[in-house]
Amino acid sequence: MKKSKAIVQVGFWTLCALLATGCQNRSGNIWDDNQTVGDKYKSGNQNSSALWDNNSNKGDGLAGPVDEEFIPLNEDDLKTQFAERSVPQPSRGLGEGGIPSVEHFDNPKGELASIFKPVFFSTDEHTVKSKEYMESIRRIASYMKAHPSTYVIVEGYCDERGPEAYNLSLGTRRASSVRSLLVKEGVNPDQLHTISYGKEKPFDTGHNPDAWSQNRRAHFRVHDKR
Repeated sequence: MKKSKAIVQVGFWTLCALLATGCQNRSGNIWDDNQTVGDKYKSGNQNSSALWDNNSNKGDGLAGPVDEEFIPLNEDDLKTQFAERSVPQPSRGLGEGGIPSVEHFDNPKGELASIFKPVFFSTDEHTVKSKEYMESIRRIASYMKAHPSTYVIVEGYCDERGPEAYNLSLGTRRASSVRSLLVKEGVNPDQLHTISYGKEKPFDTGHNPDAWSQNRRAHFRVHDKR
């Protein structure tokens, strides 16, 4: 009887050790491209330190408290959001029917640089909330309505954190959100196209909150036939 009791006790403590090891293996702060941002966040506040800097008070970069909502995007989210906006897509693609191809678009220079200014976003945000950026979008819309031969690509960018697929989706949302606002301001939808680069092609190659804030943007490339 004593021997059986000892075996049960050994088995119990072995099981506890295995469970403890499993928990330790799940608490790392390394991004897994097979796991969504939401999976990491939902796994608890211990894992959320991989996303948020608890010592930051800025509200961007590794910004925000550990209980900030961070919802992963998926294809259904994108379809629903864009359907709700009811914004027409271009009738022709880049390089089709007189629309210039992508290599004919450049960063705005001179007068155009003062009009086509980038729009920046907070972490995991894709909507334009700042009055400053809304005024900038109105100036862009005014110029494009007065120059119907001007074509624009709105490029969506993200910071380096998170899986590649997640950032491509978020970049799509950012570019499409800005395009939608321009169309609602009266710009011809055929003058506006979008591309998402996600976390590729960063404008600032640093690995800190200041660099990340520069890379969360909608950027404009312009083809002006004047």
